[in-house]
Amino acid sequence: MISHPPEPFRIKMVEPITLLDRKARESAMQRAGYNLFGLRSEEIFIDLLTDSGVCAMSHKQWSAMLEGDEAYAGARSYFRLAEVIQDIFDFPYFLPTHQGRAAEHILTTCLIKPGQYVPSNMHFDTTEANIRARGGNPVNCIIDEAYISNLYHPFKGNLDCLKLREFIQRVGAENIPFGMITVTNNAGGGQPVSLENLRAVSQIYKEFCIPFFIDACRFAENAYFIKLREPEYAGKSILEICSEMFALADGMIMSAKKDGLVNIGGFLAMRDKSLFEQASNELILHEGFPTYGGLAGRDLEAIAIGLREVLEEDYLSYRLGQTNYLAEKLLEKGIPIIEPAGAHAIYINAGMLLPHIPKEHFPGQALAVELYLEGGIRTGEIGSLAFAYPDPQTNKMVHPRLELVRLAIPRRVYTQSHLDYVVEVLSRTAAKSETIQGMELIYAPKLLRHFTAKLTPIQNSIVYNGKSLNAVG
Repeated sequence: MISHPPEPFRIKMVEPITLLDRKARESAMQRAGYNLFGLRSEEIFIDLLTDSGVCAMSHKQWSAMLEGDEAYAGARSYFRLAEVIQDIFDFPYFLPTHQGRAAEHILTTCLIKPGQYVPSNMHFDTTEANIRARGGNPVNCIIDEAYISNLYHPFKGNLDCLKLREFIQRVGAENIPFGMITVTNNAGGGQPVSLENLRAVSQIYKEFCIPFFIDACRFAENAYFIKLREPEYAGKSILEICSEMFALADGMIMSAKKDGLVNIGGFLAMRDKSLFEQASNELILHEGFPTYGGLAGRDLEAIAIGLREVLEEDYLSYRLGQTNYLAEKLLEKGIPIIEPAGAHAIYINAGMLLPHIPKEHFPGQALAVELYLEGGIRTGEIGSLAFAYPDPQTNKMVHPRLELVRLAIPRRVYTQSHLDYVVEVLSRTAAKSETIQGMELIYAPKLLRHFTAKLTPIQNSIVYNGKSLNAVG
């Protein structure tokens, strides 16, 4: 019996990886300030920090890169990518950027005024930070089911339309420069959004004359979930589903480093010509000329190929099958995760696994550190380190409802045996969960602190839930 769909490709080039011994891993973690972003690539055995820009590109992509036109303006490569974006997303205007956060920066700079609000299902880290950097307020309107990690719901990424409508009526549509939705919902477990929900959200935004933008980093994965879980779309192609999705929106932002299957790149697309002209001026100021946008021509070529390859159902079946395989193995070991599994990552409920560590001592980060020390696996914290923020009225920290550790699976990189190793390390770590100590900050910037923060394990014996635990130094 096949445990998950076999890879629809064969390996043509390999890159050696090495598992450092425990002492070397401890030394590396101390040098990095107990922040996994501070580790060097050669110190990692299995790297699940992110699925962004770490995919393996295809032979067609590498071949296309040789045809990259590096002209400063009007490059052939730009028009090849423009044709692909028109075919899939059908937006008349688009601007390439060096990655998704650059598109977020341009959009928020053009539209947000201080004090305004941007609702979404759930904003991810750079989107939220770009909104805050402009003086805006990101607002999450996800359905309540998203916060129940072991509850099955086919579309846990759905935006709660009642919450959205009530929020718009409370703050006034004039104070909302644009609304968003993220597909799939990264901050809440990589969960998909249904087309039914997209239509309802689009209708509400249209009713209040609020421009609607889709954060489309994992659009193809979301479309495949729609095909599998919304019966009326079972016979539709991924391209047909994408056409219906994006016809509902006024624009989109995308990091092509995810479902573009490339190592760098992104874009901003829209229907409004005046916004395009304003965004073009911002792009020229910060990124480059509108026909290259901070990218080389060869990068534009790779994105154009990747956006077509990601629509292939053999690839998407393998992609979801690989994630499901890892989820099933972890559940067999009793490790709490967000269910059902998304496509790009597994999210461990660190708050449930480490109930003795309070949110202010970062249970997600503590678990991520321990996974590296135990087996050389780098993961990402999706909890209070990344998403807690000071309340503007009280200055008290507002913590996210879930403390998660994300195991993001790079596309076309790791095999089943790599995932079996991850399960083994997680199982050993979970067996000693009561000995894992919390962390405390010793340095953090104001925004996106999880990227560069420095932490240290709690040094003194501390009491959690009535249990005295000795610190791990």
